[in-house]
Amino acid sequence: MTASIISGKEVAAELRQQIKEEVHALQDTLTPGLAVILVGDNTASRSYVKGKEKASKEAGIYSELTEMPSDITEETLLNKVEEYNHQDDIHGILVQLPLPDHISEKKVIERIAPQKDVDGFHPINIGRMMTGQEAFLPCTPFGILQMLKYKNIPLEGKHAVIVGRSNIVGKPVGQLLLNENATVTYCHSRTADLKHHTSQADIVIAATGKAEFIKQEHVKEGAAVIDVGMNRREDGTLCGDVDFEEVKEKTSFITPVPGGVGPMTITMLLYNTLQSAKKHAGVRNS
Repeated sequence: MTASIISGKEVAAELRQQIKEEVHALQDTLTPGLAVILVGDNTASRSYVKGKEKASKEAGIYSELTEMPSDITEETLLNKVEEYNHQDDIHGILVQLPLPDHISEKKVIERIAPQKDVDGFHPINIGRMMTGQEAFLPCTPFGILQMLKYKNIPLEGKHAVIVGRSNIVGKPVGQLLLNENATVTYCHSRTADLKHHTSQADIVIAATGKAEFIKQEHVKEGAAVIDVGMNRREDGTLCGDVDFEEVKEKTSFITPVPGGVGPMTITMLLYNTLQSAKKHAGVRNS
């Protein structure tokens, strides 16, 4: 068996076209607006922000970037967030993480108005997600769910094993799958006999941050594997948390790195921003 590739680029392109068409249809009513705050000069963060700006422009979403030096005070950053909370032409606020050590990410995330929290990190949105209410969903987990649905991979009654328990990916993606009536197991660095758990899974989602950590022995025949990792080998090439070449021979579906989950994160950010703008304008989903 050789796995069918789940191309994040393909899924993202289709969703972004739909978003673009919706934004165009709204042009006489409003233009969705996204504010991005970048603190410091982290190379990866700057690259992510540039990608978000480009994607926003292509979708017809207004994007406003505020850059702040790494020694900015926490209060100054919080005040800027508060300013965007009250700015009517801004429907989504994103503060690029990580932040410098002297600034509390928790305080910054909680300062963003929940109705503009298009990253889906505010405790109110997380709580709503946990209880199955309408909420802005965290972008990467939301994107993973869309990829699984795009390929019509059954979720209800299936066993999903999440390898990783971060607040950004691991925990929320498990909750989203639980909301879809999957049976979910969380594994992490303290899990005894990881292979015992992953080899029973119908769906494996790898978010460990360890390059090519998941091997063929970790998965069962015919499983679907979603690789959230983005690591760099010694030769400078990119790879995921899954040994792609080895695992693809045993699974039914697998995501590549790059070109897998990555493009979906920005796509769902655009989706959330559009939904926020529509709510602000009182536009109902068709």
